[in-house]
Amino acid sequence: MPATIAAIVAKLGLAARRFDIDVLPRCDSTNAVLLSRAESGAPSGTVVITEEQTAGRGRRGRTWFASPGDSLTFSLLWRFAPGTAPAGLSLAIGVAVARALQQAGDGAPALKWPNDILQNGRKLGGILVELVPGAPHAAVIGIGINLRMPAGMPEDVRAASTAIAESGTAPDVNDLYAALLGELLATLESFAVGGFAAIRPEWIARHAYQDARVNLSSDFGPPREGLCRGVNSDGALLLEVDGRVERILSGEVSLRPT
Repeated sequence: MPATIAAIVAKLGLAARRFDIDVLPRCDSTNAVLLSRAESGAPSGTVVITEEQTAGRGRRGRTWFASPGDSLTFSLLWRFAPGTAPAGLSLAIGVAVARALQQAGDGAPALKWPNDILQNGRKLGGILVELVPGAPHAAVIGIGINLRMPAGMPEDVRAASTAIAESGTAPDVNDLYAALLGELLATLESFAVGGFAAIRPEWIARHAYQDARVNLSSDFGPPREGLCRGVNSDGALLLEVDGRVERILSGEVSLRPT
C-alpha cells in the first residue's frame, strides 16, 4: 500500500499538527525539493515523501537507490531557534530512526558513525542532513530505508545492504512513516534543548562498533586503524591510535570494521 497523507495523519494523532506532509509519486531528490521549498520560506515540519527518486543522494556524493515499493524515502525540514548548534544532528536522527524501526518490530537496529542504520551488520538505511543556505539553524533531514532490495541495485552495494522484508514482512508504510515522524519530533525537541549530549548515551548503546578495531579511510590521507571509542558530545568520532584518542570530524571519511 503506498503512503497517503490521510493515513499518516490519522496514525500520528495530535502530533500531526506539527507537520505539513506532501507525497510525490516521483522526484529527483526529496532533499533537493525540500531545500528549494525551505529557501522559499516553507515552515518547520514540512515533509516531502516520494515513491521514487531519480537522483537520490547519499553521503559523499553516493547514489541512494529508491524505486517504487522498495524504499521508504522522505525529507523533513526543521527550523531550530537561533543559537542552536547543529553538531551531532545526524547522529541524533539515527537514534530516532532506530527507535521507530524497533517500535515497528524490525529488531534492534544498530548505528554506524556518522549516518548509517545497520541490521545484522548490513546497511538498512541512511541519513543525509543538509543545512539550508543562508539559514544556518534550518536543516533538511533526508532519510532512506530499504523495504525490499531494489532490482537495479549494483551487486557490490547489494552485498553490503539489507531490507526490512528480509527479516520478515515489511510493515505498512503509513505505520512506519507515522512512527518515524513521531520519534523524529520527540528527538528534535530534545536536541533543541540539550543538543546531542542529551541523546549520546543511547547512540553509544546502539553503536555497532563500540570499542571495536576499525579502519578509517579518508579522501585526504592514508587509511588508519584504531579502536573505535564512540563519539563525544558534539558527535565527533573518537578513534584511539597508539594509546592516544583523536577526534574525527565527519568530513570525507569512511569507517569499516577490520
